[in-house]
Amino acid sequence: MNGSDDFSQRAAAAFDAAHARSYAEGPPRQVPGFAGLHRMTSMLLSERVPTNGRVLVLGAGGGLELKALADDHSGWTFDGVDPSADMLRVAEQIVGPHTARMRLHEGYIDAAPEGPFDGAACLLTLHFVPREQRVETLRQIHRRLLPGAPFVVAHISFPQAEPERSIWIDRHIAFAGTDPANAENARRAIGTKLSILSPEEDETMLREAGFSGVSLFYAGLSFRGWVGYA
Repeated sequence: MNGSDDFSQRAAAAFDAAHARSYAEGPPRQVPGFAGLHRMTSMLLSERVPTNGRVLVLGAGGGLELKALADDHSGWTFDGVDPSADMLRVAEQIVGPHTARMRLHEGYIDAAPEGPFDGAACLLTLHFVPREQRVETLRQIHRRLLPGAPFVVAHISFPQAEPERSIWIDRHIAFAGTDPANAENARRAIGTKLSILSPEEDETMLREAGFSGVSLFYAGLSFRGWVGYA
């Protein structure tokens, strides 16, 4: 996938240096069961990824999932992809002693090595990918995986028909602990900067991209997570 100029600019603005420095504090507060999500991702990947496996992580900036997976699996090596150089620098700091097992690539999915990989993960990322680029992004992940390899994905996903959509946005904002004075700005940002689909649409796109055995494994308020197989 080649990100559009507009999307590239929005991604750069969203993940500037200041945001990157504070990133590690955000997800544990904003994502229900954040540590558990990492543990489940590690477990689901390990069902099929061998002890010396190679894992692709899309949206690896910040490094939190890279560190969690590397902590759990000392024999795995990782290729992490992210469009933000600032966030990749944060990832380098977060992964610490695991650096030798990491290769980080600045860009979108087309910047990822061809593989083949034994597994892949994409956490808290796809809601930044425009709808029209979502299936192609998933297809690009799929074709880099060995047959039967697991793919774990989790991001914001909730019903898009009103009034449910607005209710879920308000729940998302409330759980994050947003200052009420900033709530309206947060609603506007979610509505304009994120590409949120319904869970049904997300599952359909995974299957359209070629993944089989797609099943929901995680539901945390406004977030959903699935595992599927190449």
